[in-house]
Amino acid sequence: MTRRDILTAIPTSFREDGTLDEEGSRAIFRYVARSGNEGAFVLGTTGEFPAIDDAEFEALVAAAIEELAPTMRTVIHVGHTSAYGAVRRVEIARRLGATEFAALTPYYLPASDDAIFDYFHRVSDAVGDAQLYVYIYPARSGNAVSPALLARLAELPAVVGAKVSELSLDDLAAYRAVVPDDFILYTGADRDLARAGEVGAQGVISGVSSVLPRPFRELAAAADSGDAEALATAQAAVDDVVAVIGGDMARMKTAYRLMGIADGTCRMSIPAPTPAAVGEIERVIAAYGTPVVS
Repeated sequence: MTRRDILTAIPTSFREDGTLDEEGSRAIFRYVARSGNEGAFVLGTTGEFPAIDDAEFEALVAAAIEELAPTMRTVIHVGHTSAYGAVRRVEIARRLGATEFAALTPYYLPASDDAIFDYFHRVSDAVGDAQLYVYIYPARSGNAVSPALLARLAELPAVVGAKVSELSLDDLAAYRAVVPDDFILYTGADRDLARAGEVGAQGVISGVSSVLPRPFRELAAAADSGDAEALATAQAAVDDVVAVIGGDMARMKTAYRLMGIADGTCRMSIPAPTPAAVGEIERVIAAYGTPVVS
């Protein structure tokens, strides 16, 4: 059977004045911990990591380890503009008990393949006997990872897989063709949980599943069942919630507010949803927002 992990990319809650809302973030962690999904992806793009300082990083990782790690895999994102910054965050998270890490490629300034390899070599050394995922997101980082470079990165001792965002299924297939069989590939495309499995991915890292996990679990089950009608129905439900919420953290936080989970906002410059969008968020919550696992 094809492996179809669902790892939930979790938003960070902030107050109206922009300060960190640690209790709101903990409430989201507790909600995700009861989702029934396999794991959590903490302080990635959905968590607004570029706007988080080291003290806030430490507080949020400590909260995640406390609230999430007892019940699910907890992957801590440590990506930074520099290897120095990424290694510093690895050291903080390891001290708090983290055992799985992800790192976005260096971002903002262009980097050569050799510079990207050196960055991950240093992060891998810091991770030590824990596990590291290469986070490939050229649309945001500005730096691409070719299949040849990923094959090199896969040889680093701590590197066990990659998260691939806003690239095609053909790109995923090209990565799969050059890495070892036990190398784990996750798509960052919420809609592609089932389809990505057909090209060798082992699951999805999904921000939308942090709000409405049920459609994603039902899609994974339908894909496993081989029932074409059930698969089409489940895929339509996932497509519906992704179309409404998407990778929009402001919409995710509006949904949390409507569900009574957390009353936070975004720190980064993300526009609030329009009244019409709020109405659509209310609709998908009513349609797909069943109670999470107790």
